[in-house]
Amino acid sequence: MVSDGKLAPADRLRVLEQWASAEEALALFDGCGPVHVEEMLGCWKGSGVPTGHPFDGLLEAFGWHGKRFQSPDETHPLVFEGATGLFSANPALVPVSLAVRFNRLVRTRPMRVIGRRLVRMARTSKPRARLRMMEYRGVVTATMSYDVLPINDHFRRVDAETVIAVMDFRTIDRPFLFVLRREPCEDSRQ
Repeated sequence: MVSDGKLAPADRLRVLEQWASAEEALALFDGCGPVHVEEMLGCWKGSGVPTGHPFDGLLEAFGWHGKRFQSPDETHPLVFEGATGLFSANPALVPVSLAVRFNRLVRTRPMRVIGRRLVRMARTSKPRARLRMMEYRGVVTATMSYDVLPINDHFRRVDAETVIAVMDFRTIDRPFLFVLRREPCEDSRQ
């Protein structure tokens, strides 16, 4: 838990990445400044903020690496780690609703192995989302909108190389929080 509101956002985030209530994580999100679309361009390593959400650790179990933003209209929302390197997956082919519904089953070792194989079958080279400035929780900030799913990822700046994000998924009643940290783009992903 974070009780000292005087900690810098990056220090508060390090504490919250161990475990946080949704309220604590949203308080950090709300206290961070907006991000402009141009600042999101590049490659980012992702990780969830554990708040007890059904998505906690789920994407990571299937090899989720992060996101890649080539331009405002060329966004790869799901970048995974595979045996031959990083690849983008088509979110429309990843059974997110089933994974949430059968959360405990999906987390078993056999299902993680099957899930990783299914994600590889969803491989794509096409962008599957766009970046735009949108208002969320009273602040206009860079937001990634998925092309075929009712999902918006809203980003706020923690520091120059880190953003905290809220996944706003229409069919799930509470937000999922995650972190993106900037990383160099490998030639094969640019």
